[in-house]
Amino acid sequence: MSVAYLVKRYPRFSETFVVTEILAHEAAGLPLEIFSLRPPVDTHFQDGIARVRAPVSYLPGESLRAPEFWAELERAAAVLPGLWARLGAARGHDPRDVYQAVALAREVRQRALTHIHAHFASSPATVARLAAHFAGVGYSFTAHAKDIYHDEVRPDELRRKLAGATAVVTVSDYNLAHLRRTFGRDARRVRRIYNGLDLQEFAYTAPLRRAPRIVAVGRLVEKKGFAVLLRACALLAQRGRAFTCALVGSGPLEAELRAQVAQWGLERQVELLGARPRPEVIRHLREAAAFAAPCVEGGDGNRDGLPTVLLEAMALGTPCVATDVTGIPEVLRDGETGLHVAQHAAAALADALERLLADAPLRVALAARARRLIEAEFDIHRNAAAMRALFPAERRADAAAAAA
Repeated sequence: MSVAYLVKRYPRFSETFVVTEILAHEAAGLPLEIFSLRPPVDTHFQDGIARVRAPVSYLPGESLRAPEFWAELERAAAVLPGLWARLGAARGHDPRDVYQAVALAREVRQRALTHIHAHFASSPATVARLAAHFAGVGYSFTAHAKDIYHDEVRPDELRRKLAGATAVVTVSDYNLAHLRRTFGRDARRVRRIYNGLDLQEFAYTAPLRRAPRIVAVGRLVEKKGFAVLLRACALLAQRGRAFTCALVGSGPLEAELRAQVAQWGLERQVELLGARPRPEVIRHLREAAAFAAPCVEGGDGNRDGLPTVLLEAMALGTPCVATDVTGIPEVLRDGETGLHVAQHAAAALADALERLLADAPLRVALAARARRLIEAEFDIHRNAAAMRALFPAERRADAAAAAA
């Protein structure tokens, strides 16, 4: 078995779960190669990327012109018997997706890769489906959140991807139920496998003695709910509660959030730190008395699946407050492994954060139970092994015969 791992951008700072998963596969001896539809655009990356041994290839297609398209088809047809007959499957697709699928199929055949796995049910899964068809191999993909809930998702296209895949992974029971309810028999091969953590990198520390510091981490976008967090901070300040709050991340709402900080006079309590190197993010998590994940469903349907940084905070021993968006309640169980609040409920969020800042025994009890849950359900080596069990060891016999 040798796998082509397909992502939209590699590396990407916000997708630590991809790097962690790849490292776990490599530790188990799985031969894989990474393919990316787009080049990276971030300025900070996870330090784990330096440990990835797999080669990385960037598929052509950023600027697509007709001569390049036809030249790629000719090159690919030389190593993909039957390609011209199979191109009918690409009817109606974005030309760039088709172009990149043909290029990926050629690489898969030339490098003797036996399977394609894509992260996200959007364009990576589209390219994976077409490339697998052209190359005569199987494909699978991991569905996360935006790629199945956003208003731009085309149900008919997602149904084709689900029906044609040898396996589909999704990252929460909530997603699994949604896909099976929406797509019925076409979602029969979907299996829930949680994103995991390398627990050796996240040593637990009981949060008995910590400064009254709140930390939140994520892209500065609507679905993260950071505007609600700032309103909660304003309420804590009005109550006279001593605290600081660090917001780590960058994104399109930065100017708006900074304006809110100024509007409510929170300059002494709240810091917007921008994107920070991975070790620094972990340090912020480890030192906090509370981690806030006030996620909301965006106006366009976009929402978080199960934020990796929430799992990291729980693993480190930082008690968490979060909303009930998608799969979060599966891991953050109110009063057991963390505290729940409703979406957009700034007052309830302020109350929960104040409880954690003031009650050290509560912090310790929640954190200890959260760590046990993470160890039981989110060990990346165990979860990656479950994923590898879904990858076929050989090229699909029927597809290979048809392509010969």
